[in-house]
Amino acid sequence: MVKSIKAIRTALMSITFILLCLLVYGFYAVPDELYCIAEKKDSVNEIYTITYGKKISGNIGRNIGQSEKYEAEVSLLNVIPVKSSSVTVKSRDYVEVSGELFGLRLFTEGVMIVGTDEVDTETGAVSPAKSAGLQKGDVIYSINGIKVKTSQQISDIFSKAGGSGMTLEYLRVNKLYSVNFSLAYSVSERKYKAGLWIRDSAAGIGTMTFYDIGTGMFASLGHGVCDVDTGEILPLSNGDIVSAYVSGCYKGRSGKAGELCGVFNPEIRGELFCNCETGVYGTARKISAKSLMPVAAKSEVKPGKAQIISTVDKNGPEYYEIEILKVTEDSSQNKNMVIKVTDSKLIEKTGGIVQGMSGSPIIQNNMLVGAVTHVFVSDPTQGYAIFAETMLEKARSVYSDSQLSAAS
Repeated sequence: MVKSIKAIRTALMSITFILLCLLVYGFYAVPDELYCIAEKKDSVNEIYTITYGKKISGNIGRNIGQSEKYEAEVSLLNVIPVKSSSVTVKSRDYVEVSGELFGLRLFTEGVMIVGTDEVDTETGAVSPAKSAGLQKGDVIYSINGIKVKTSQQISDIFSKAGGSGMTLEYLRVNKLYSVNFSLAYSVSERKYKAGLWIRDSAAGIGTMTFYDIGTGMFASLGHGVCDVDTGEILPLSNGDIVSAYVSGCYKGRSGKAGELCGVFNPEIRGELFCNCETGVYGTARKISAKSLMPVAAKSEVKPGKAQIISTVDKNGPEYYEIEILKVTEDSSQNKNMVIKVTDSKLIEKTGGIVQGMSGSPIIQNNMLVGAVTHVFVSDPTQGYAIFAETMLEKARSVYSDSQLSAAS
């Protein structure tokens, strides 16, 4: 009898200790702010439960990115209170998933300096750009109060200026500066020169990730279009997208990234609105969509088997097997997953991930979870990917900004 009482007492103490540990763990592990999908909003996991209290703000609305916010109580086993948190309940978003190859033409906001040079004068080599404090990556915004948009426009201004000084405004890390600038006379070429290498546009191919039917916006690439010389994201003034088809492929190998070769069709199919770290966004028409598909929340993306939709030959968008090796929400905006191509057909065609596949949709559990963004140069079968939820949030933010601009 005494042994039975001791056993019961020991069991009760063990259960109490376990419950206490779960309470302490839950208090620190459950964040102060939670984000849930409406169709799955009643549980945190198997042992912690959310009970909603007072509604704070918001309205649920499918395909328009609205949400509701509540004060909520998180409890252990639906019985023991753990802590209070604010819970944002989002409606499930749906987009048309693509994987189609397209061409893009981008024109910069101002003209980017991609290099500086010296000018041979009578007194020796000088650098007008360095003397004025200009650097590679700066964007020339205006000259003598005249806003400049093209390399040719700057060349014309410099040709007319001769040895006269001018006021040059330039952007550096989104801050506007002003400087006095003068050309130098080259004795070998017998003309005034600025000692600047500049660029006003870029073109290339990429993969369409999705089309948001609620806003009419498309999202692509999963990373920004950068200048090949400076590595800086090109500041977008305007641009468009066109049809493109694959004409060939340089296979990737260890130490050298591969590349899809594409040919542009002159038909304009959309307008670019934004070029930023998470991708290229704009409006489009006549996209090749695989299907209407739910967008996974970041918390729903897990390591394991998945697929990408890519266009790597004349057959158009096709599914290829991959594996998501790692998922993290704490990395940079476009390196949220590490992925590995496991499909032998794709490896045979391209060697793995190649330039031009950026933006390829990633599908897991019949949901759009992300898009391919980068390849590992040391191993072209592996690379990074961005969350689809991040791209959709940005697409809708760009749409809202465009609506405000149109109304003002």
